[in-house]
Amino acid sequence: MASEAARLQPDALNPLKPLQPFQPLRRNRDFLLLWGGQTVSEVGSQISVLALPLVALVVLKASALQVALLSAAATSAFLLIALPAGVLVDRLPRRRLMLWCDLARVVLLGSVPVAQVAGVLTLGQLYGVALLSSVCTVFFSVAYQSYLPTLVHRDQLMEGNGKLSTSQSVAQIAGPGLGAALVGVIGAAKAMAADAVSYAVSAGTLLAIRKAEPGPRDVAVGRVRMRTQIREGLAFVARDPILRRAVAWSGSANFFVIMVESLGPVFLVRTLHLRPSYVGLMLAAGACGGVVGGLTAGRLANKVGSARISWLSMTVFALPGLLIPAAGPGRLSLLFAAGWTSWTFSATVCGIALTSYRQATCPPDLLGRVNAASRWVTWGTLPLGGIVGGALAATVGVRTSLWIATAGGCLSGLWLFFSPLRGMRDIPEPAGALVGAR
Repeated sequence: MASEAARLQPDALNPLKPLQPFQPLRRNRDFLLLWGGQTVSEVGSQISVLALPLVALVVLKASALQVALLSAAATSAFLLIALPAGVLVDRLPRRRLMLWCDLARVVLLGSVPVAQVAGVLTLGQLYGVALLSSVCTVFFSVAYQSYLPTLVHRDQLMEGNGKLSTSQSVAQIAGPGLGAALVGVIGAAKAMAADAVSYAVSAGTLLAIRKAEPGPRDVAVGRVRMRTQIREGLAFVARDPILRRAVAWSGSANFFVIMVESLGPVFLVRTLHLRPSYVGLMLAAGACGGVVGGLTAGRLANKVGSARISWLSMTVFALPGLLIPAAGPGRLSLLFAAGWTSWTFSATVCGIALTSYRQATCPPDLLGRVNAASRWVTWGTLPLGGIVGGALAATVGVRTSLWIATAGGCLSGLWLFFSPLRGMRDIPEPAGALVGAR
């Protein structure tokens, strides 16, 4: 493989100018700012992932169904507004949109500890905060995936996504652990103030990025009907056999994963009788798989093949996820962490390869809509899974519901196994892939 100094990119302003080596990510100031801000923000978000259901469970004495509905509210915007969000992301400056989303979440998350101190915190407010925060998260995440190719060369997308995914996994370790400590010291509601601060840090790093974002290439884009632009994003995903199968896998997997995420704290606290502070440590231990997956995804893709590793990870490496509902009191509770570790590793390895393919194959002016179309399906199943998980828990019990969820999650990899990916070593680069950095 050629060294970093030997890899070249075309000069965007003068195509006749000699090719110049593009900058390694470790020296790309703007990427490092984006990466650093997101790392801090992800840690804060993981604190809220732990603290929000604990506020409902411990402070407001919510039922398993109410906690599952809270989880559904926190993800419902992907189902409701992801498609029009993609159109707006392609019409608006992406960095500015991300900045406003961060500032809005500072206010929303900060309102919870303020209300708790004032003695007016209600379950209704938690639902409202979860719902409005999910709206901001939709716009931010769609803009974020569409903004990354602006800062890095196309050949660096796999590396950039790997670093960002590793940070997310590190956050899943540090966040719950830090959250557990904060919950134990100051309580679940006040711990959510840390998430508000993390969004403020993310906003600051976005402001510090220097590279100008390319303007709209089509001056008439704003006059095109939103419905037409939404159809364009959906049609691009539907036409591409790899994207189509990837979306089907991710949507199916997320449907079952959110059942585990929403019922996991209930299972650990009320079935296994763990202390609330230990729940965060359990989730943090399980997230180690995501860190390993983020660090090794590129090397595994090179050694095994990017196509081969995607379906192998989700049909073989994910099977220990069945240990999650087998967990018991005492030391047997570690089975939950072991099963969760296998899932986070498998999903991270597979997701990095498929996300990088989507970013590389999609035309720049369509990327926001394609990302939104993918997220509409893949994350749109999250609120549905949360509701179904809560209903199952109320009907057949939490442990049985977890057995159903983990079995379904392991079977979701069959979308990739029975696809063109199984006959390939590497995911192909389409003829219309992006050329050069934007």
